[in-house]
Amino acid sequence: MYVICTGSCCNDGSLTAHTKRHAGKHSCSQCGKCFSSQSGLRNHANTHTDKYKCTECGRCCESSAILELHKRSHSGEKPFECRICSKHFTKSVNLVRHSRIHSGDKPYKCKMCDKAFRVSFHLNRHMRVHTGDKPYKCSLCDKSFIQFGNLQSHERHVHSSSKPYLCFYCGKFFKTTVELKRHIRIHTGAKPYSCRHCSYCFMQLDQLKTHLLKSHNEGTWLICHICQKKFIHSGDLKTHVCRHEGVKPYVCSKCPNRFYRATELKRHLLVHLDDIMT
Repeated sequence: MYVICTGSCCNDGSLTAHTKRHAGKHSCSQCGKCFSSQSGLRNHANTHTDKYKCTECGRCCESSAILELHKRSHSGEKPFECRICSKHFTKSVNLVRHSRIHSGDKPYKCKMCDKAFRVSFHLNRHMRVHTGDKPYKCSLCDKSFIQFGNLQSHERHVHSSSKPYLCFYCGKFFKTTVELKRHIRIHTGAKPYSCRHCSYCFMQLDQLKTHLLKSHNEGTWLICHICQKKFIHSGDLKTHVCRHEGVKPYVCSKCPNRFYRATELKRHLLVHLDDIMT
């Protein structure tokens, strides 16, 4: 049997749509991207014209509807409000996903284990845990990733010193918009993540997850298969297992040193910065 890719889908509908993308016969003459339908190609072609162009940043969108959604990133308009915590969203689908934090609903279930997820994307990513597939490889070190976004984040945090996102409150710069948004809550005091069992609210989602697990026994501990130590966050468990196995995935691009954590590599890179300055 001929295998096109090792991607995983959470249901038959997603698999059918994904397969059609591989079978796409309609290709863009300007960038080569393929589409399964002529209408998909026509919408994509608009990104190469000024038909639906944002006057703020110059981005060209596929349709007028997508352009209107994009404009909200500049205006800050968020018309969809959560009735429980009053958090606002630019898209209705984002509100639906957010509401599952309060309801605890996890409709996307893994057929290979007992885990369930609030978002189909998270299930698709989780399936690679079973397949072992890490298709996104860093060109600067030997680390591989399940998702392309994780690779991009790794390259920004570990191999790049660029910090393009500015906090207008204090002038501090950040590498990603996610980091900037988290930081701004320090200035505004916003705590959008509320516990449905008690009156506590939190600035970060991870803080809420930790609280739910420790205070209300809601959630699942992640257990090291070697020493049975418990963890809340998967990143902490992975680093812990690496220490058992002696694996140091973060490699310095300036010397042979390797590290267990990205933060350790960042601190080490300051040594090379000092060498350059002196």
